[in-house]
Amino acid sequence: MNMREPPEGEGGRGEAANEVITPAMRLQDLVARHRALDLRIDEMYKFPFQNQILLQRLKKEKLRLKDAIERLKDELIPDLNA
Repeated sequence: MNMREPPEGEGGRGEAANEVITPAMRLQDLVARHRALDLRIDEMYKFPFQNQILLQRLKKEKLRLKDAIERLKDELIPDLNA
């Protein structure tokens, strides 16, 4: 997580304080952030002496976002076997 980014739930998408964020909007935001991290990680691999600690943190954040995306998808899509 970048220190310049606001924490989750505090205007990460630039929405007004009274705007309702739907689960679908949240999912879209998470997917966009996941893709941006993926691109940033790919860019870091192009340099032979990349910052290994930053790269590790970005990968962990990407995994955290992936887990959040999967949980949100599970909430949005009903379990057909239930």
